[in-house]
Formats: sequence, C-alpha cells, structure tokens
Amino acid sequence: MPPKPLEPLAKKLMKGVIALELLGVVGAYSLFHMMNNSQDFRNTMNRRFPSILEVYYKSNEWAGVYGIRERDHEAWSTRRD
Repeated sequence: MPPKPLEPLAKKLMKGVIALELLGVVGAYSLFHMMNNSQDFRNTMNRRFPSILEVYYKSNEWAGVYGIRERDHEAWSTRRD
C-alpha cells in the first residue's frame, strides 16, 4: 500500500496559517483604531502596556502625524492635578 500524499495536510496547514495571519491583522487594526479614536483607551494602554502605546506614537510620527503624544501627556497631567 503506497503512503498517503501530504498534499491534503499541507493545504489544511496553509489555510490555518493564513487564517491566523488574517486574524492577527484584523486584531492589530482594531487595536490601532481604538487607540486612534479614544484618548481614554490610550491612557489605559499607557498604564497596562506602555510599549504598545509607544509603537502607536512612533508609527504616527513616522507617518507624519505629530502632537498626539504631547496632547495626551498634557491631558493626563491636568487630570492628575
């Protein structure tokens, strides 16, 4: 009896990998969208995951959008007072 070909398994694995990558892209976009629209959510991210917020700021600065970091720090410092 000849061995079974690996093609069906490889197709299933590739579909799974593509699905995971698509899920990752959608998740990253939704996180960016939430951070882009809500200063309160950015404050939460600053407290819980400051490195992710830093990536958000850097990506905006790289794209030519400046001042978000400064506005956030100004708003957060006035809330604490």
